[in-house]
Amino acid sequence: MRAGVAGGVLSTLAVAGASGSASAADAEPVTQTLELPTLTADLAAQIAQSADATQQAAANYELRAERDAAAAKAAKEAKADLKEAKKKAAEARQRAEREAARKAAAARASRDAERSTLTASASASTDNTGAASTGASASTGSSTATGSAAAVVSFVKAQVGKAYVSGATGPSAYDCSGLVQAAFKQVGVSLPRVSQDQSTAGTQVSLGSLQPGDILYWGGAGSAYHVGVYVGDGMFVGAQNPSTGVVLKPLSYDPPSGAVRVL
Repeated sequence: MRAGVAGGVLSTLAVAGASGSASAADAEPVTQTLELPTLTADLAAQIAQSADATQQAAANYELRAERDAAAAKAAKEAKADLKEAKKKAAEARQRAEREAARKAAAARASRDAERSTLTASASASTDNTGAASTGASASTGSSTATGSAAAVVSFVKAQVGKAYVSGATGPSAYDCSGLVQAAFKQVGVSLPRVSQDQSTAGTQVSLGSLQPGDILYWGGAGSAYHVGVYVGDGMFVGAQNPSTGVVLKPLSYDPPSGAVRVL
């Protein structure tokens, strides 16, 4: 009896298993669905903002690159301009030096010519017997100052030994034109302040016809760079330079280029 019951149970389980297998075989397969996130307005705005930021960054990089290129170009051009400016300055300096040398050479030539004239005028002249006599006084006209000329000569001689100071007009120091101006001021004659103008202040006279009180000048008339006063006997007084100050010297010491007579 116990065996019969067991057999019945097993038969029942077998029938149920077969029936379940058949039902599983006949059922439709299950399909799994993945749900994608919905593109919301906020997410779209974020994407758009990110795209704008990327575009702006690209624009900034491009602008920076353009600025760097412009700066490099400007630096290159500035360097080239500086080089050209230095070249032009060097050329201008060379031209100025050549012009200064030319003027100096012309001044030396002029002074050499005047020196030759003075030497010839002051050289001894030979009379019929062959005796030599000194012609310095005769070649420079009168050697005796009179009137206002004497006062001018006396004044400049009294300044001998005083200092030379550029721009000074006395009474303890002078420059060349300051001394001449001060000397003529003593006799009521108003002269221009600078040597260029003093060299044309009176009547031009030859160096062979000098008289005491005549103004001597060095350089060209109207462009003289130095002046002094002829005091007679082949001598002149001038404020020469800071080393010598006001001196009394023979014309041969520094032969002048020309002379003017004011008195």
